[in-house]
Amino acid sequence: MDYHPVVQKILTLLKNDGCWFETFEHEPVRTSEEAAKVRPEYSLCQGAKALIVRAKIRQNKRNFVMLVFPADLKFDRDKVEALLEAKDVRLASESEADSITDGVQLGGVPPFGNLFGLEVLVDSSLFRNEKIIFNAGDRRFSIGMKSDDYRRLVKPKVCEIV
Repeated sequence: MDYHPVVQKILTLLKNDGCWFETFEHEPVRTSEEAAKVRPEYSLCQGAKALIVRAKIRQNKRNFVMLVFPADLKFDRDKVEALLEAKDVRLASESEADSITDGVQLGGVPPFGNLFGLEVLVDSSLFRNEKIIFNAGDRRFSIGMKSDDYRRLVKPKVCEIV
């Protein structure tokens, strides 16, 4: 199958680092709940939901950041605003996300914000899972990997955002 180039970037990164991982090809999914149904080997809480948000910081400066957290939870806007010292935080629009990720469709955005030049904030609860799973740049392709390897490769800011 033809996948977005970021899929290969992630696979290469994992292989070059000697990480354990497994891949899943499946029907296209957009939501975490849909993804959990096509990946029965993993629970919804093991899903690493990746959202790009726009934060309005001082003097109306705008900044995009990636939030990653267990797929069975929702991020707390007040906590994120406090962490970023932002006046307002909202989800990136589809066109903003498309521009940032060079065309990765919403629902396929992987939790590797570092590949897109984004700061990555990860809720600490994600690391209660030994393994995590996520759409890896395409709605039809998922990767399962060890959460410790993810933390080491992405170097996110681990905090409380749910």
